[in-house]
Amino acid sequence: MNNDPSPPTFNKITIVIIWLLLLGATTLLFNSILDDINNPNQQLSISVNESGQQEIILERNKYGHYIATGMINGHSVEFLLDTGATLVAIPEHIADRINLKKGQRFQSQTANGNSLSYSTKVDSLSLGGIVMTNVPASISSGMKFDEILLGMSFLKHLQLTQQGKTLKISVPE
Repeated sequence: MNNDPSPPTFNKITIVIIWLLLLGATTLLFNSILDDINNPNQQLSISVNESGQQEIILERNKYGHYIATGMINGHSVEFLLDTGATLVAIPEHIADRINLKKGQRFQSQTANGNSLSYSTKVDSLSLGGIVMTNVPASISSGMKFDEILLGMSFLKHLQLTQQGKTLKISVPE
């Protein structure tokens, strides 16, 4: 009779499960880090500047862009600020997800060439505490990325001041 207790052994299934859990946890960690690098402005708030104006301060991401989390019609979205875009330009797959209605069809010229677009209106668009209603926008079938171009149909109503790696956005008095 052998009374020598031997250490428990792991079978192959247990080892595979442990590796899958470690891989999943590592993936979640790195995705979170990459999200922070791409969009350092996921939590926006309004502050009051020295002249008493309310403002939002955005940080540039490592690629030199201003990306920020906001809302369209109550849905959380990612905006890429684009002063070269005439309208707020929404990729078609995002417009479908947030139930935007397509209006008149037109051809739009983008940095990537011509694209088929549809006119639409956004009932409510918010960035931080800045909220605008009935914002003219377009639904763009040629855009395959996951950011909405926050164009001049929204930005023209705001005061933008860039200094270094920050962009201050305020509503002019």
